[in-house]
Amino acid sequence: MPTTDLGRLFRYAISGGASAATHFGVGLLLTSAGVRPVLASTAGFVASIAVSYALQHAWVFRSAAGHAVAGSRFLTVTAAAFLLNTAVLWIGTELLHAPFALVQALALVAIPILNYTLNSRWTFAAGARPGPPRQS
Repeated sequence: MPTTDLGRLFRYAISGGASAATHFGVGLLLTSAGVRPVLASTAGFVASIAVSYALQHAWVFRSAAGHAVAGSRFLTVTAAAFLLNTAVLWIGTELLHAPFALVQALALVAIPILNYTLNSRWTFAAGARPGPPRQS
């Protein structure tokens, strides 16, 4: 693996940690205040979006893609991650009655894998443009 890829993975891990801490912290705070787990996690997820986008665009991927393109793609990837998170939380807490913290921790392992793959190859790709690829 090239050194630049390792550096990007390291930066992604740090930004992901900041995003996950935001997500998990808000969710834990709200569940301790009596909010249902799926709703609490949703609020945490939304709070983490701004942290994640800013760090990934400027620092992790150092993208030249404009915010209109990168932002809309980021929100598409985020929607897929949100659906994954919601499904894991619903199955884990509502169907299996597992503790919120355990189930959310499991979801927070799956989400970064999905996000990194899609964001590195599509969202923040150098010179990302909407529409079909250009012909040479």
